[in-house]
Amino acid sequence: MSFGAALGASVREDFFQRKSASVVTCRDFGMCSWSWGLGCDVLLAGAFAAFTVDLLVYPLDTLKTRFQSPDYKKIYYDASRNTLNRRQLFRGLYQGVGSVILITIPSSGAFFTTYEAAKVLLSKANPTNNGSALVPQPFLHSAASATAELVSCFILTPAEVLKQNAQMIRRPAGASTSKVSTAFQPSVTLQALKQFQKPSQLWRGYTALAARNLPFTAMQFPMFEHLQESIKQYRKRSRAFTGGLLETALTTAVSAGSAGSLAAVITTPVDVVKTRIMLSAADERSEAAAKKEVEKAQKQGQSLDTLVSKKGVTKKSGLTVAREVMRESGVKGLFRGGTLRAAWTALGSGLYLGVYESGKVWLGDQHQRQKEDQ
Repeated sequence: MSFGAALGASVREDFFQRKSASVVTCRDFGMCSWSWGLGCDVLLAGAFAAFTVDLLVYPLDTLKTRFQSPDYKKIYYDASRNTLNRRQLFRGLYQGVGSVILITIPSSGAFFTTYEAAKVLLSKANPTNNGSALVPQPFLHSAASATAELVSCFILTPAEVLKQNAQMIRRPAGASTSKVSTAFQPSVTLQALKQFQKPSQLWRGYTALAARNLPFTAMQFPMFEHLQESIKQYRKRSRAFTGGLLETALTTAVSAGSAGSLAAVITTPVDVVKTRIMLSAADERSEAAAKKEVEKAQKQGQSLDTLVSKKGVTKKSGLTVAREVMRESGVKGLFRGGTLRAAWTALGSGLYLGVYESGKVWLGDQHQRQKEDQ
């Protein structure tokens, strides 16, 4: 998944749960009122930061996908030497990145729009008792952000499916594939797209993607806030706290990186299931289609073993996929790629949220200086 899209949704959820966006203010940025020009600058800077982080951590995401693939041992592991096939594993690390980069902004826009609409509807539907709302606002904001995340995931899923299938395509040995300049070459992404016979196949894994992102966000931000506040209080007790830009950035980076990596490890089993489902999306057929294939094969005198060996399997639920992984590799298989996922999440979270929080401090300082000059 696009790190910028996923983490951007997390940042928006955190921001909107703190502030009611029906009155668009920017006190969280140390300001008294929102300047639309400045707001656009912040959003553009955030988008640029997200894209930069996406490009930076994408090779780790590709490696994670290949480790979690059911073809890992067949393609990337040399059993005769009992070692990794490094040339194959590290080839084409930026394959498929273009589709995710392009979808980040639309998915973010969908999150904003859906969050606002859901929050207004839930607030109107919230009954009051003696002048006070029956359901507390934080719960309404959580429900609205969860709804927005589901919509965002719906838009993001096709790009995620294309990305992961493109990551698994084996390029010629002589191709130069480790450079970012090859990321937007249409051949690999189009080659992945041609594997799909129906548009609906591009949405396979939507449920697994949502099942991963929702608990990830729910775990990451409470841990992040707690760690950040704990470090701040410790430094205050040690009389080392300054509240400066660099201190804020470093404190946030450490807190966000630690929280993100822990949440990533915990949700790795769901991520493994999601990867398997998405990688098999192009080959999946409905149960009815599978039955027709069996009947056709029987009429032609083909054995069922021959049919099974051909490309094309029936749709499998997430639970079925998880059981298959358990049978193949045990519990260890459900956490395959967890270290890589923790590494790129820690790196991405630290960079992205470090910029986000230090940006708030910088904007607050700028506004304070403007007030003093007046």
